[in-house]
Amino acid sequence: MSATNAPGAVSTAPSKEPGDAERKGRAGRPRSAKRIFVYVLLSFGLLIMSAPFLWMALSSFKTTSELTASPPVWIPTEWTLDNFRNLLDKLDLPLYFMNSVIVAVLVTVSNLVFCSMLGYALAKLRFAGRNKIFGLVLGALMVPGNLMLLPLFVLMSKLQLIDSYAGLVLPFAAGAFGVFLMRQFMQSIPDELLEAARMDGAGEWYIFWRIVMPLVKPALATLSIFTFLGSWNNFVWPLIATNDPDKYTLPVALATFATDPNKSGGSNGMLMAGSFLIVLPVLVVFIALQRHFTQGIATAGMK
Repeated sequence: MSATNAPGAVSTAPSKEPGDAERKGRAGRPRSAKRIFVYVLLSFGLLIMSAPFLWMALSSFKTTSELTASPPVWIPTEWTLDNFRNLLDKLDLPLYFMNSVIVAVLVTVSNLVFCSMLGYALAKLRFAGRNKIFGLVLGALMVPGNLMLLPLFVLMSKLQLIDSYAGLVLPFAAGAFGVFLMRQFMQSIPDELLEAARMDGAGEWYIFWRIVMPLVKPALATLSIFTFLGSWNNFVWPLIATNDPDKYTLPVALATFATDPNKSGGSNGMLMAGSFLIVLPVLVVFIALQRHFTQGIATAGMK
């Protein structure tokens, strides 16, 4: 006689109460419906946010009749590159593009170097006044950027740096946000790792460049994207600090082109094509650093 059939024997088989599958189905359905609702809501928000960019990108390939059509035409029926050709004929686009590249790259590289150095000092070095310096950094974050335009212009004028690449780069060579970001990220690096390197005879420069910097690549990618984006789209300061058209960046050149009826002639197609060319490098940089950017945001969120 088997143990399960013996009188008084306790069955060890797992009991399944009636209705378990039904309860699991009822619990899974609301969870799936909630997930679908979140996806639909996020997709709708993404569509609203990307609609202006899609309109700009598609309009740069439209003919004049389609640009002025009513009701508006979203997808062009006749794709054309005339807007780009006319823009290149009337605007020295390669010169302004190169000016923007030089300024944005120099500002980004200088921020990566200087903000990392100061962030490392505030996070890992012990010296008098460290907390006060960090307080100044936090205070600088609260100062509106437009409030500093007049002092910066006076300073650059005294240094005779107006209409020069140095005048466009130096005021933004280091930013309070970059210092704060690098300092907060570097605090997650174990102090024991740095102390072990010091015990082995490594100097601070070796520790900073060979140990710390490789560990903060996600933060560097995040800072690169924000800095490059801000510098590439900066309009007010290049407009103030440049009088020579040969030193114009792309946003300034396109704005002056749009306000000059002798050049633009009110052509919305050329303006859309120019705006699309301005946005395109930013998209390329973001796509190239997207993996490091998302990793940096995720790591910062776990601290």
